[in-house]
Amino acid sequence: MEQAMTGNKKDPGDGGIILFDGVCNLCERSVQFVIRHDPDAKFMFAPLQSNYARTLLKDPELGFEEFQAGDLDSFVLIAAGKVNVRSDAWLSICRQLDGWPRLLRVFQVVPRFIRDAVYDFIGRHRYQWFGKKPQCMIPTPDIQRRFKQ
Repeated sequence: MEQAMTGNKKDPGDGGIILFDGVCNLCERSVQFVIRHDPDAKFMFAPLQSNYARTLLKDPELGFEEFQAGDLDSFVLIAAGKVNVRSDAWLSICRQLDGWPRLLRVFQVVPRFIRDAVYDFIGRHRYQWFGKKPQCMIPTPDIQRRFKQ
């Protein structure tokens, strides 16, 4: 995906698309966190349960077949034709956010297998600790344009 510039700001969605578990309360809070720290709307969002995400996950050009099912069940970042999952997705997202979240990139020095082990542990317990909704989140009108269905 080419990044088009308009003044100093990127066009909406130039940071990529974040696929997330739409029924997970932790994932919804994470999406809200990204939105708060992404005033230029660099990121777009789609629940993993949406038709849009299901279509992307079948796209052979993105190479999802090389991932295990557990890699694609909470947060996935697709940007510039590259797929990031688990802790790599989060660190890539944080690098593009405004404010203090950019400092989280310091965790890039932690080996991936350790970062992903922590990520997986939280992921396995996310419904138990944070809860689950019966349906995907419904974006408010002010952020609706950032969501793909």
